[in-house]
Amino acid sequence: MATPTVLGVIDTYGIELIHPMREDRSLQQIGRKGLSNHRWIVGGKLCLLLNQWGLIVAWECATANVADKTFQWLIRQFEERMIVLSDTGFHAAEGDPTNLKLCQRGEWQDRLLVETVLSMLTLVSHFKKVMHRGWVYFQARLAFTMAAFNVLVQWHGLQPNAFGFVPLSIAEFSL
Repeated sequence: MATPTVLGVIDTYGIELIHPMREDRSLQQIGRKGLSNHRWIVGGKLCLLLNQWGLIVAWECATANVADKTFQWLIRQFEERMIVLSDTGFHAAEGDPTNLKLCQRGEWQDRLLVETVLSMLTLVSHFKKVMHRGWVYFQARLAFTMAAFNVLVQWHGLQPNAFGFVPLSIAEFSL
């Protein structure tokens, strides 16, 4: 995984394993029903912690029915090294990590970096719907994709343009 930077971003991403109408039809169902992007899915939830360049520093997955605040332990791992921006879903009544900065909608446009990364995972890695039937295989696919993403984004180096912006792209690797 990538090295942490002073500023980071965290967000979750729902991955559909089966259509919600097919829920509980099999005893071997691995995903659970939860909300993702204001719609019901049956599957898993991927949590990504990115550095300021859009590289994946850490990740974790769980079933889709878990709350975002469940992933606070991921933020706590970098308490002395990163300030982590997140949406309000990561707030916990029991208390938040000292390095967590909760952002209201429209605040801190730097958070849009995570949306760019998630868009690349969706379009290039075909990551919104997967067909795995075993949790271990699902986690293996996530691990491979996270490692591949970091390698492919840095393929030509992280070169800033004239404005100091470092564009991210893995489109040339799309099949």
